[in-house]
Amino acid sequence: MLHLTIKEVARRMQSGHLSPSELCELCLARIEETRSLNAIITVTADVARKQAKHSERRIREGCPLGPLDGVPIAVKDNYCTEGVLTSCASKMLSKYVPPFTATVVQKLLDRGAVLIGKTNMDEFAMGCGSVDSFYGPVRNPWKSSSDSDDFRIAGGSSGGSAVSVASAVAFGALASDTGGSTRNPAALCGVVGLKPTYGLLSRHGLIPLVNSMDVPGVHARCVDDAAVMFETMLGQDHLDSTSVSDKIGSLDLPNEPLVSGLHIGIPEEYNFETIKREVIATWEKVADLFSNAGAKVTRVSLPHTRYSIACYSVLNSCEVASNFARYDGIEYGHRVDGEKSTESLYAASRHEGFNAIVRGRILAGNYFLLRRNYEKYFLHALRVRRLISNDFEKVFRTGVQFLLTPVTIGTAPLYKNFIKKDGREQTALQDICTQPANMSGIPAITVPVCLSSEGLPIGLQLLGPQFSDAELLSTAKWLERAVQFRSTIL
Repeated sequence: MLHLTIKEVARRMQSGHLSPSELCELCLARIEETRSLNAIITVTADVARKQAKHSERRIREGCPLGPLDGVPIAVKDNYCTEGVLTSCASKMLSKYVPPFTATVVQKLLDRGAVLIGKTNMDEFAMGCGSVDSFYGPVRNPWKSSSDSDDFRIAGGSSGGSAVSVASAVAFGALASDTGGSTRNPAALCGVVGLKPTYGLLSRHGLIPLVNSMDVPGVHARCVDDAAVMFETMLGQDHLDSTSVSDKIGSLDLPNEPLVSGLHIGIPEEYNFETIKREVIATWEKVADLFSNAGAKVTRVSLPHTRYSIACYSVLNSCEVASNFARYDGIEYGHRVDGEKSTESLYAASRHEGFNAIVRGRILAGNYFLLRRNYEKYFLHALRVRRLISNDFEKVFRTGVQFLLTPVTIGTAPLYKNFIKKDGREQTALQDICTQPANMSGIPAITVPVCLSSEGLPIGLQLLGPQFSDAELLSTAKWLERAVQFRSTIL
């Protein structure tokens, strides 16, 4: 039962073959079975049971709210949820219970979704492995081991969300994507990961990391499920000044999408030396699949890609320094005792509340924003960001409709090997293929394609012009049907 898609399980519930309460209990039991994966920070059992009973009544009365009514979902722990701990996997917010719910979460709940838990992540979404959490690292369910450090990482920063879907704890999960944090763990855990066009989904209630790049994301078992969750959350929000009212195409995806006549671009600059041969071979194989199905596949150039990770690092740190000034131990957040001055209280609370990675980005950002460095680093990085965005626009103006690229440099590494490099080094390695999409605000989606020689998932991503999300999902569905990858581990 837990391996079904959202649409399949919705049909069973609405036909009376399964009740929302029964499904809720199955998922709660599955959380306990998979505790060793450390995917869930807070289990919302009481909330879920109450929501499931409401769904049961609506379905019994013949008035379900839609395909999500009664369907258990998980939410990344950087989304505010009224009355439920929202910690961002940090000691700084380890006791924070918000008085409101994030807009996108509320939209899912308003359509009957059942919240079963808040998922683990890198602290404040700063990371690419989900290993830097106050609650400990997330374990990838593929080739998982009970050894203390001999397990595969889940990717990050939304590792808990990806694992909750891959391990059949939830039918879908809300993630976030600032530089690849939805798509990276999706590739490593073998699930679908959608990063929509910037502005299509409200950021209200998503605790900010980098305001100009943060995007709510979706993890799902299949493209259709991702489309269902995405459509439910769509819409302009007056509480988020960056949300937009632009319309996109129909998200009722065709049963048998076609790619004949599509123009697919293969960016030469994404063939990095660090990418493993198996990933390159998978990339070439999928390009051939598109070509054999009637698509036009050509090589394209995005010349400023090589500057992207440095540019991203500067802008990320600058916005982090600004956003994280609010965590002072006075208004809210972790507060130490016994300090004799306001300055020492600030310093001690922030040192104790944040991990080394967060403190490092705050320090770097404040350095870049110093008056003597502002032009040299921050303004220069903004200009480079515009050049990166212009590269995508120029390629799409030539008639290329979508780009096909790798997502990660390889399969999920062992935890003991991953932690040999610090967070900054790993981000520079792991986000190299994903963060350009955030710099330009375009939509992207990860689709699991195959298993490596070690039996670990390999995923690829499709990228499209701004507001091409519906067409992108349709093309991703074609790829999903062509490769027939199974996304759950039971």
